[in-house]
Amino acid sequence: MEKFMDFMERKFVPVAAKIGGQRHLVAIRDGFASIMPLILAGSMSVLLKNTIFEWITPLQGLIPICDQVWWGSLAIMTLLVVFSVGYNLAKSYEVDPLAAGLIAVGAYFATLPQSHGEAGWGYIHWGYLQATGLFTGLIVALIATEIFVKLIKRDLTIKMPEEVPPAVGRAFAAVIPGTLTMLTFGIVFFIIDKLGGVSLYDVIQESIQKPLEGLSQGVGSAMLAAMLINLFWFFGLHGANILDPVMNALYLPALTANEQAIAAGLEAPNVITRVFFDTYVHLGGSGATLALIIAIFIASKNRKEYREVAKLSAPSGLFQINEPMMFGIPIVLNPILFIPFIITPGILTLIAYIGTATGFAPPTYLVIPWTTPPIIGAFLATGATSASWRAAVLAAINLIVAVLIYLPFVKLADRRREKQTE
Repeated sequence: MEKFMDFMERKFVPVAAKIGGQRHLVAIRDGFASIMPLILAGSMSVLLKNTIFEWITPLQGLIPICDQVWWGSLAIMTLLVVFSVGYNLAKSYEVDPLAAGLIAVGAYFATLPQSHGEAGWGYIHWGYLQATGLFTGLIVALIATEIFVKLIKRDLTIKMPEEVPPAVGRAFAAVIPGTLTMLTFGIVFFIIDKLGGVSLYDVIQESIQKPLEGLSQGVGSAMLAAMLINLFWFFGLHGANILDPVMNALYLPALTANEQAIAAGLEAPNVITRVFFDTYVHLGGSGATLALIIAIFIASKNRKEYREVAKLSAPSGLFQINEPMMFGIPIVLNPILFIPFIITPGILTLIAYIGTATGFAPPTYLVIPWTTPPIIGAFLATGATSASWRAAVLAAINLIVAVLIYLPFVKLADRRREKQTE
């Protein structure tokens, strides 16, 4: 174990730290975080529409309100992400972030066809703007912002007199870089169109996104992703933040596809979604550390510091916040807890996958706040329907399994302390 730890500290940690601080991944992570209030608003509107407003007849007339909230949030998620990612990336370069965000949105529109089916000219289908367009939107936002920033830094700007208000000066400074950026993506659309394609979205959707989404629905890849998050965490790196851009790009479209299918009265096509992990795997935070808290209460007698940290961490653990456990026990660089901390998310992912794929629990299709307590979160993420109790049971089973995995290692730590005091 010591040789393994030494190898990982020398080879893995430096690389992981660079990945965690990589400018573009940070921009994507912060971009998604910025629009979270709108995502949650849209999800809560879907939940209200399908539960309270649907169950209580006098309230059914209010359903159009929920539809409009969804239309202004989840239905345009890609557009929101494009702006937010462009904004955050430009901010990291200390370039006008507002202009960069707006130009990123314009660049994305420049890649889209101006008609859809028989609707005629000037009609953009909303399908390009919802979560299914995230992958293309992220690529456009990153490239457009990079072009804009490089042109700004090459001083291809219109300089205004000092007497001009700052907002006007910034706007004129962005004219040439913004125009050249937009022309770039107009040319991209022109080339794709002349080659017989529909749009950049369709090219990426068919050649990259669909194959990746198909791969992401494999239980093996989901288990690997969940375990990799914890591997980063074990070395003191925020694994959830590091992998958040990848997880969102792959699993948010799956969540949206489920929501649309269920709204249409169809079966949800995806077992694994973005909220699947918060619902069934990250019980109390990465590594299901709420289970570790319970295991400590059950089995730890000689390690008073474990019990004290567990007592202090329990309230936050109920709301999926586990930094007190990570750095208080600590779990970080703790060789005794390495094995359960790494394998637990993989096992929980497998159990939840089987439980959902076999139809025992309904699929997740609603975004819920990641701070929603375990078990309750499973009930809400599956629509709070008459079948959602089975999702809550599945989450409870996972919590019990996680406790059983941690128990032997908590006892081992307890025995080691007992031997040290003899």
